[in-house]
Amino acid sequence: MGKRVAVVLAGCGVYDGSEIHESSAVLVHLSREGAQAEVYAPDVDQMHVVDHVKGQPTQEKRNVLVESARIARGNIKDLAKLDVKGLDALIIPGGFGVAKNLSTWATQGKDCVISKAVEDVLKAFHAARKPIGLCCISPVLAAKLFPGCELTVGHDTECEKWPYAKTAEAMKELGCKHVNKHVTDIHVDAKNKLVTTSAFMCNAPIHEIYDGIGKMVKEVVRLA
Repeated sequence: MGKRVAVVLAGCGVYDGSEIHESSAVLVHLSREGAQAEVYAPDVDQMHVVDHVKGQPTQEKRNVLVESARIARGNIKDLAKLDVKGLDALIIPGGFGVAKNLSTWATQGKDCVISKAVEDVLKAFHAARKPIGLCCISPVLAAKLFPGCELTVGHDTECEKWPYAKTAEAMKELGCKHVNKHVTDIHVDAKNKLVTTSAFMCNAPIHEIYDGIGKMVKEVVRLA
């Protein structure tokens, strides 16, 4: 029997939901590891809807659970129904939806609030000593909830390759240890059972992002 891994999504699309390539990579790599993915999302409205051609917000309203179901091919559950007892690990892909729909990081940075459902789930896995995998922007959730933890979002010096490096500085201000890693690498915080990788925080070829996520998934399943 393979490990059962909860995958929490935040919508569908990089600018207002879960990053689709990251989400797909997580699901593909879980399948390769013989693990069973169980996909969840909160049944709430998105902060806003972004036109991904223009990169601009629109007047539409969309639901995070309904949009996430696109990635899950309809096989998805309300996050409120997640029971940590029957699951072995948790993975949260990145995308701006993490910073907009799962938390208020997009507007408040390190002073953000994490949605209660997401906070409860993260704390439940952490308390149960079950591994948590996070990529791209999603490590900020752990930075906010688990002071002193070790994480990576890539590099902490902004440049063309690392356009979001200021995120690392904000995480340090929350009392976390940020570890610089290349996009194909992961960082493992053994004490907190956190496995992180930078994914699209890096301006890198998509296969390198895919490979880094693969290492993260492999380690999460190993620790489960």
